[in-house]
Amino acid sequence: MEGQERPAPPASLFADGHLVLWTLCSVLLPVFITFWCSVQRSRRQLHRRDIFRKSKHGWRDTDLFSQPTYCCVCAQHILQGAFCDCCGLRVDEGCLKKADKRFPCKEIMLKSDSKAVDAMPHHWIRGNVPLCSYCVVCKQQCGNQPKLCDYRCVWCQKTVHDECMKNSLRSEKCDFGEFKNLIIPPSYLTSINHMRKDKKTDYEMLASKLGKQWTPLIILANSRSGTNMGEGLLGEFRILLNPVQVFDVTKTPPIKALQLCALLPYDSARVLVCGGDGTVGWVLDALDEMKIKGQEKYIPQVAVLPLGTGNDLSNTLGWGTGYAGEIPVAQVLRNVMDADGIKLDRWKVQVTNKGYYNLRKPKEFTMNNYFSIGPDALMALNFHAHREKAPSLFSSRILNKAVYLFYGTKDCLVQECKDLNKKVELELDGERVELPNLEGIIVLNIGYWGGGCRLWEGMGDETYPLARHDDGLLEIVGVYGSFHCAQIQVKLANPFRIGQAHTVRLILKCSMMPMQVDGEPWAQGPCTVTITHKTHALMLYFSGEQTDDDVSSASDQEDTKETE
Repeated sequence: MEGQERPAPPASLFADGHLVLWTLCSVLLPVFITFWCSVQRSRRQLHRRDIFRKSKHGWRDTDLFSQPTYCCVCAQHILQGAFCDCCGLRVDEGCLKKADKRFPCKEIMLKSDSKAVDAMPHHWIRGNVPLCSYCVVCKQQCGNQPKLCDYRCVWCQKTVHDECMKNSLRSEKCDFGEFKNLIIPPSYLTSINHMRKDKKTDYEMLASKLGKQWTPLIILANSRSGTNMGEGLLGEFRILLNPVQVFDVTKTPPIKALQLCALLPYDSARVLVCGGDGTVGWVLDALDEMKIKGQEKYIPQVAVLPLGTGNDLSNTLGWGTGYAGEIPVAQVLRNVMDADGIKLDRWKVQVTNKGYYNLRKPKEFTMNNYFSIGPDALMALNFHAHREKAPSLFSSRILNKAVYLFYGTKDCLVQECKDLNKKVELELDGERVELPNLEGIIVLNIGYWGGGCRLWEGMGDETYPLARHDDGLLEIVGVYGSFHCAQIQVKLANPFRIGQAHTVRLILKCSMMPMQVDGEPWAQGPCTVTITHKTHALMLYFSGEQTDDDVSSASDQEDTKETE
């Protein structure tokens, strides 16, 4: 026993220890690096947010610039960083603090005490000029070198080469360029501030220095409408106009934003609403509130940039069925300048519930487009219910229309609104109308319905009075079901035309039926619906782009005038 040697520790034990150690390192080291990077990223984000909060610039983050971009501080090529959506500065993340201190942003009011409206110098920013821009001195293309070069004025948008920049240009008075008739100059607001301190309100004399063609434009954009393009459009409009003219209605309600009109001359302002038909209705309701407050002289004319799903009102007014960035924002402003003023009828829809002990006040809605009961209201109700549950899934215009198609197909099989003629009574201008076996009734104020369909005129050789949105008349039609609605939209069928009237009264005698006003649906029990004329809205009609239906309607109107 004593002569026996102790067994040596196996060599594999040390090998196993090394393997465990390296395994731990290979697992923990990436975890540690990831944790350290996330902490540093959080610190940078907090630092960046602190700069954004205190800065006068409208800084925004971006992971990828849409064109070759160079930092305005270090002049290095950058793929991501921050940009100001008011003046257009673009910087690397590390140069953000320096840029914020070195470069001033567009000022909505002048700091000087000068009351002269026309004393506004250029505000030049170097580099990142728009593509295909040309020098105001030599007329050659700017920004075509792969480096930080050339200058752009943030007000008039003129560009000039580095070598063409002279001291005379630096001190030259800015004329605000192509959109001078839409821009509210900072010097004007400075003068207004002085006048209000002196308790003077003679804005007409102050505006006369800006010319008779001056029609300042206020932008009201809904950043949540349709395809969520509103946020980007807000920045593009701030670059071309005075940032004080641009509002996000999700942050500043229209009634507050429109108070800017009270600082402008009578009947001079225009408003561009960027959103769907619901956003337009919201703005028009705010204008009605201004009338109640005695500000009728300041009521602006309203143009529409359609960002919603249906956009029937914007289509009726010549602004198209939907905007997806196919034309630049500068062209949108040109279209607004070329648009003509028209009137739009607005209607009061009063819904009174039935019952002996009903003490509730009647529900009141304002209608701009149409009222309906039946299958199209049912589709809108189902769509609205699902969008409320998951709004992020309904950010695509094409997807939204696909959902409508799904619910329309479903209703073709179920027919939830059948035998409507037995459930309702319809009166036009006090006279009762006998109805055939319908599933839906639609009351129209405008020419388009259902995302671009001319419902009243229809198709074929039958002649009907053309639908107008300013004649104080409503067009009432009936549909036989969801499949009939689909046939109408692809021009394979006509609706059942019931008639035209100044007032409409609909009595729902029994059961629960879907109803909608301008795309806002609800389920309604027995009630009486009364539609009467409420007021007119001042709108802007753009005739630059017409569909085939518009051209045929215009020719029909000319033929009617000739026969008369």
